[in-house]
Amino acid sequence: MVNARTILILTVLALAPQLRAEEDLGEMWGTAAEEAKYYPIVNIPIPAAVPMRPGGLEILPDGRLAVGTRRGDIYFVKGAFDTPPKPEYHLFASGQDEIFSLSWRDGAMTATTWGEVTRISDTDGDGVADRYDTLTNNWGYGEYHEFAFASKHDPEGNIWVALGLSSSYESHNLFRGWAVKVTPDGKMIPLCSGLRSPAGVGPNAEGAMFAIESQGPWNGCCSLKHLKEGAFLGHPASYNWYPFSGMKVPEREPMSDSRMGIEKKRVKELVPPAVRFPYIKMGRSISGFRLNKTGGKFGPFDGQLFLGDYSLSIIMRATTEQVNGVWQGACYPFREGLATGIMNVEFSPKGQLIAAGFTTNRQWPVRGTEPFALQRIDWSGVVPFEVKEINIRKDGFLLTFTKPVNKDTAARPDTYTITTYTHIYQGAYGSPEVDQTTPRITEATPSADGLTVYLHLDKITEDHIHDFDLGKVLAQAGQHLLHNKAYYTVNEIPRE
Repeated sequence: MVNARTILILTVLALAPQLRAEEDLGEMWGTAAEEAKYYPIVNIPIPAAVPMRPGGLEILPDGRLAVGTRRGDIYFVKGAFDTPPKPEYHLFASGQDEIFSLSWRDGAMTATTWGEVTRISDTDGDGVADRYDTLTNNWGYGEYHEFAFASKHDPEGNIWVALGLSSSYESHNLFRGWAVKVTPDGKMIPLCSGLRSPAGVGPNAEGAMFAIESQGPWNGCCSLKHLKEGAFLGHPASYNWYPFSGMKVPEREPMSDSRMGIEKKRVKELVPPAVRFPYIKMGRSISGFRLNKTGGKFGPFDGQLFLGDYSLSIIMRATTEQVNGVWQGACYPFREGLATGIMNVEFSPKGQLIAAGFTTNRQWPVRGTEPFALQRIDWSGVVPFEVKEINIRKDGFLLTFTKPVNKDTAARPDTYTITTYTHIYQGAYGSPEVDQTTPRITEATPSADGLTVYLHLDKITEDHIHDFDLGKVLAQAGQHLLHNKAYYTVNEIPRE
């Protein structure tokens, strides 16, 4: 009998030539040297005696960095944000298991691991944790693929947890493939089903909660998914836990070899991904993400999400907007050249972006060559010429730039190239890009200040990624964009 694990092995073998080709790609965006002028990477030294394989990150009230590790330790790090960094490592807690999420609240640390959410505190004030309280372990755990990633505390003090499936295809243990909410008093509330192998969890600028999803079965590429209460998010393996959730079981399951745009009309609970990240072009195994609330300390990208990628050792940006009640948005290249597989990111009080991670012995390829690293991305104070954000309109898109564009060039429709495609919504692993179209740009209208351009299209295609090539766009001063690609996911077209 061919089971799911056998299918997974056969899929990986079939993809082996593709994986080797990806490893030979070299530079992803080819912009690392240019990026360094605006956002240099600073290494935060790790002493040889510290077994640091960073997973979870948090900022303590006194300004120190907290790091949770793969082996289950929590270190407090003083001096990580200095220039140059002068880190001092203090072991606060140990005995947990693969800490990928940390959040400090009310004098205690909350750590989320494979099997539970734990409040960890130092009751005698000696700087070492001496109390470990399990808030909840009301989900199943049995094997290495069943990760758990969590948010920071939300305004009500809840922790949102996304639970990975068993073996990528199945849900063998309670609530695997679900997102749940853990209240301050330890009550676990099931929220939504349909996840596969989620990673980072957190809010956007409007406070809506999202989780990152990895490419795989029922997921043509990595994506950012809205954790809408009562929703089904795409992978049907977790349907079996509805009787334990207090929710009504969806009347239908999705059909394989279909399209998301078709199935969301058949399965009313199905919420499409808000942002899809084209495979390899924009990530292969996206991990932790964080909302930029630095107030301009990190450049012109306040209110945007910054996301790490484990396999490609890169950082990306994403923006979201709600259209007809559904979340959608765009993703953009940001920084490549990180030293290892990125598991998580965090903003420092000084507005620096901390990026941390490691490689594993689980045969998951990583571009970065270091076995583990703790790094910092600083802003040099110089604003790069970038497409800052893309927003949809009923007949096109509004492009906002970080610097004024050359209006003569920007007013020509042939300056821009847009192609569209979607993915097969299927139980098989991943998907090629399919159903390609090339919309015609009928008009390009720069604003008076040159910071925006309104592109009018003859057609916008729902359920498609709109792939923007902006290589011909010039700044008012004549320079090209630092990154000339951007990708907008159209779930809905504005009615007005």
